[in-house]
Amino acid sequence: MTTFLPDPLAPPLEDRLLDVDPRTRHTGLAREAYDALDVVLDPELDEPVTDLGFVRSLAVAPGTHGSTDVEVHLRLPTSFCSPSFAYLMAGDAQDVLTALEWTGRVVVELDDHHDSAVINAGLASGSGWAGTYAAEEASSLEELRATFRRKAHTAAMERCLTDLLRADDTLTEEALADVVLGDLAAGEHRDALLRRREALGLRTDDGAPVLVDAAGVPHPREQVPMALRRARSTRVSVDGNAHFCRGLLRTRYPGSDADQTRRADGSEPADTTYHAAIPTTAQKETQR
Repeated sequence: MTTFLPDPLAPPLEDRLLDVDPRTRHTGLAREAYDALDVVLDPELDEPVTDLGFVRSLAVAPGTHGSTDVEVHLRLPTSFCSPSFAYLMAGDAQDVLTALEWTGRVVVELDDHHDSAVINAGLASGSGWAGTYAAEEASSLEELRATFRRKAHTAAMERCLTDLLRADDTLTEEALADVVLGDLAAGEHRDALLRRREALGLRTDDGAPVLVDAAGVPHPREQVPMALRRARSTRVSVDGNAHFCRGLLRTRYPGSDADQTRRADGSEPADTTYHAAIPTTAQKETQR
């Protein structure tokens, strides 16, 4: 069995390359398994566990009847992260790895969490959320997932609209009521918004209005400035939490920064791992 772990002898944080891709240490089926985990998101941070550095180790070994066994260990920024969040990530990781054509036995374990024993036993037995936490209803986990999908959509929508405002000084906030998906520039932010809209069952055609609520209903023009501010508050919360959790993980697990993908959104110039912070609207106004 080949196991991939962070190098304890890695150079200090400030001496490392900024854009090292942790997946380059994986090859063959291990790389395919690692890449499959890209769709497993932290529900609150709306980022893949692979980007966040939550994949502590990934190992593959020959299984039975020509299959390959996979074992993954996940880690979180603190031992008291919400059990529901932790179970969502671990359960989703188990599901995507099991879905690969070549996998046999799949083991996903959560390390160093106050409920690791309960969650790992539930995953191993296939008990599901309700079976693992008998006092909880199965529907509660999906309701939680839906709540954070709506927040993720709001944050993605705000990023796209803020991109437009920064690119065109003459564009007013009220005019955002007329912006449709076809007006957005191709790129990471637009792609992310389309994925979030698809997850909510919202329109993804070029003629669909961008500034909408979670049900896809556009905001009246006079309400656009307030709707945008509320969306910005949501986005700032998501970005801030993501940045904070990344830092906590690096503090808890020295060397884990080597497994984190650099993220410009929400970055701070003081953090040597992340650079090229995107100017905020307030900073832009000050520079004029």
